[in-house]
Amino acid sequence: MSLPASLRRSAASDTPASDTPGTDRRPVVTLAAAVLGFFVITLDATIVNVALPSIRDALGGGITGLQWVVDGYTLMFAALLLSAGALSDRIGARRAFAGGLVLFVLASVACGLAPSLPILVAARVVQGIGAAVTMPTSMALVRQAFPDPARRAHAVGVWAMGGAMAAAAGPVLGGVLSLLSWRMIFWSNLPVGVITLLLLSRTPHSPTRPAPFDWIGQITGILAMGGLTFGAIEAGEAGFTAPQVLGALGLAVLSSAAFVTAQAKGTHPMVPLELFRATTVVIATGIGFAFMVGFYGLPFLFSLSFQQQHGLSALAAGIAFLPMMLLSACLTPFAARIAERTGPRVPIIAGLALMTAGSVALALVPDSTPVWGSALLLIPVGLAGPLVMPPTTALLLEHVPVHQTGTASGVFNTSRQIGGALAVAVFGALISAPDGFEYGLRASLLLTAAVALVAALAAIRMTSARHGS
Repeated sequence: MSLPASLRRSAASDTPASDTPGTDRRPVVTLAAAVLGFFVITLDATIVNVALPSIRDALGGGITGLQWVVDGYTLMFAALLLSAGALSDRIGARRAFAGGLVLFVLASVACGLAPSLPILVAARVVQGIGAAVTMPTSMALVRQAFPDPARRAHAVGVWAMGGAMAAAAGPVLGGVLSLLSWRMIFWSNLPVGVITLLLLSRTPHSPTRPAPFDWIGQITGILAMGGLTFGAIEAGEAGFTAPQVLGALGLAVLSSAAFVTAQAKGTHPMVPLELFRATTVVIATGIGFAFMVGFYGLPFLFSLSFQQQHGLSALAAGIAFLPMMLLSACLTPFAARIAERTGPRVPIIAGLALMTAGSVALALVPDSTPVWGSALLLIPVGLAGPLVMPPTTALLLEHVPVHQTGTASGVFNTSRQIGGALAVAVFGALISAPDGFEYGLRASLLLTAAVALVAALAAIRMTSARHGS
């Protein structure tokens, strides 16, 4: 894939941009590019949900097809996150970021032009590949541009806020664009991508270093995630005893075993198993999974419920999510301060308890509950985000050696994406089962509550002692 000439030109220096005060604006430009890249790939994970009924009306297909529209993106995002870090080291974060973003934008254009559902799903898969490369390299660009720890912490906060704002804006923006056409939700990525690449052309080159690639781990990981997701999605339509479902689940089991073996015996494993010797690391990874089951799965469910069961337009459905997403974004800047005052376990447990309570309440309300009632009950699920994720990430990184923080972050984010992908797969299977949509909706909500409750109980065992202390 050819990159713009401005991205191939040599910089005056191979060192990262300095962040010392002065006239050098390159760190700020780098941060702007990183935030925009992170914003657009996060937005694409949430903006699609409210457009799903419109996509089905235009291209056909049932719940299974809509699940693949969502999970085609999320699955590849999860499967390639860890390898993207090695790619960034080998060719430089700047070049990897540019390549991932170009691939993401081109795939977005293909999504907008898709004449059929299979082509749309295929383009979403390519989008996920581009997003998997863009996300970790955007953080790497921030680290390189701000070597001073204090200024880097501020820059990382700005970067994280970009993701929070994208999550909040996704449903409403998706509803607005769907008034024109569902294709606009994909085409809107083009101008953002162009602006980001123009900013990137003004940033210095990133350093490179040799980085081995775990081909066996990557291939078996993709097969395991893909087999499990395919089996869960197809089970909703064909049943768990269908040959293709049993075959997919069997492939997932065998591939998972091969993946673990490769990581245990490989010279350069993508997921060193010694990471999981610390109980807090295991629990934090599980919390990331559990959180995304609710935070990603429930918008998928209620996007369909608001439009199919309550007759709302895409825009009205997007507005119904606004209280949940907006309050989550407003709480995000205060998350670090809350964790400092109470200790990290308190907000983690409180956030997961809120998700549990909100999910149970949504499952128990009668079918006649108005949309505004459901919108209010979704607020606790949204508040879980800023309460759970920042302190969980901090605890995770405290319990791994410094040289493994990048790998640990990749494992954590991969676990989160797998949680989101499986939530859509399982919830879609439940609402498309013969028992009907409402039964499947309630079963999905109770499952979300159970997963969040288990995670909250496990969080009690987390410790805040730093690694080696």
